[in-house]
Amino acid sequence: MVRIIGIVLIVGGVIGLVYGGITYGSHRDTVQVGSLSASVTQRDTFPVSPVVAGVALIAGIALLVVGSRRKI
Repeated sequence: MVRIIGIVLIVGGVIGLVYGGITYGSHRDTVQVGSLSASVTQRDTFPVSPVVAGVALIAGIALLVVGSRRKI
């Protein structure tokens, strides 16, 4: 379990450092007339500070090290 959390933190930290945040899309129905409807895909970005991303990366690496030492 510790190793999985460590891997998630490492991936999140790398994404935060490389892309500056996590981008996601959401679909919204804007117009619906009878059986005809139109939808819009809106892309939003959840910004991640480089400091937070770096801390997540270091914490993930530390959890991987601790998780591997427990099994020995």
